[in-house]
Amino acid sequence: MMRRGSARLLVLAVVLLAMLASAVSSRGAASAHRRSPFAGLGTWVDIYSTEWADPEAAVAAMARHGVRTLYLETGNYSHSAPVFRPEEAGRFIDAAHAAGLRVVAWYLPSFLNVPRDAAKVHAAVRFRSATGERFDGFALDIEATKVRSLKLRDRRLLFLSTRIRHMVPRRYPLGAITPSPVGMSPYFWPEIPYHSLTHYYKAFLPMAYSTMRGIHGRARTTAFLASTVSSIRTASGDPAFPIHLIGGLSGSMSAKETAGFVQAVAQTKPLGYSLYAFGQTTPATWRALARHP
Repeated sequence: MMRRGSARLLVLAVVLLAMLASAVSSRGAASAHRRSPFAGLGTWVDIYSTEWADPEAAVAAMARHGVRTLYLETGNYSHSAPVFRPEEAGRFIDAAHAAGLRVVAWYLPSFLNVPRDAAKVHAAVRFRSATGERFDGFALDIEATKVRSLKLRDRRLLFLSTRIRHMVPRRYPLGAITPSPVGMSPYFWPEIPYHSLTHYYKAFLPMAYSTMRGIHGRARTTAFLASTVSSIRTASGDPAFPIHLIGGLSGSMSAKETAGFVQAVAQTKPLGYSLYAFGQTTPATWRALARHP
C-alpha cells in the first residue's frame, strides 16, 4: 500500500501535468488563431474598386495602415470569367505576400446554378499567380436572394458548401460572409443556418452595416455590433467560433460610428475586424483602426 505522503505527491503531479497540458493546448489554439487569415485587421477590394489599376501601390498603402489581410473579390455570378482580371489578381497576391499580408479570395454566388458557382469557387482556390503564389483562404459571400424560396436557397447553400469543403484540404481556411442576423438578415436571408455552416467553414464574417439600418452614434453602433456577434455565437452553438466582424461601410461612417466599432471590437473580442471597403476608408479612420491592438 502507498504511503499517505507519496499519494499526495502523486496527486499533485497529476494535477500539475493536467494544468501544463491545458496551458500548452491553449497556447496552441491561440497560435492557430493568430495564423488564421481571418485574424486581425483586414480590408476589402471588390471587382468595382479602383485599386485594380495599381495592385502594388494599393498593397503598399494597406501595409502602412497595419492591414494583416486583404479580402479580394475574384468574381460574382454576373461575370463569366473564372477569376476576375487574373493578371492583376496575381499581382495583388505577390505584392501582399512580399509585404507580409495574407490574401483571402471571395466570391458572390447566385445559387441559381450551383455547378457554375462551384466552378467559380474552384477556380479561385486553385488560382496561382505568375510566380506560383496562391490565396491564403477563401470566403463565400452568402447574401444573394435570386432563389426566392428560402428552403431551396438553404439547401443549395449547404450543398454548395459541401462541394467547396471537398475541394480543399481539411485545414484549408474557409469563411462564410453573411448579413448581420440583427436587422439585416430578415430582409436578406432570414434564419441563416449558422449551426450547419460550422461544419464547413472556419470563421463567420458578418456584414454588420449599422448605417444601412439607420443606426448612428457611438453607443448605438457598439450595441448593434455587439448584438451581431452575440447572436451569431448563439446561433452557431459554439460561443468560441471564430468571427471576423465587418463593422460597416466606411464611407458612410462618421468618427462616432468608427469609435463605436472600435469599442465593439474591444468588447466582443472577435478573431478579426474590418470596414468595407479599402477605397472609402479615410486616413482618420485608418488611424482609429490602427490604435486597436
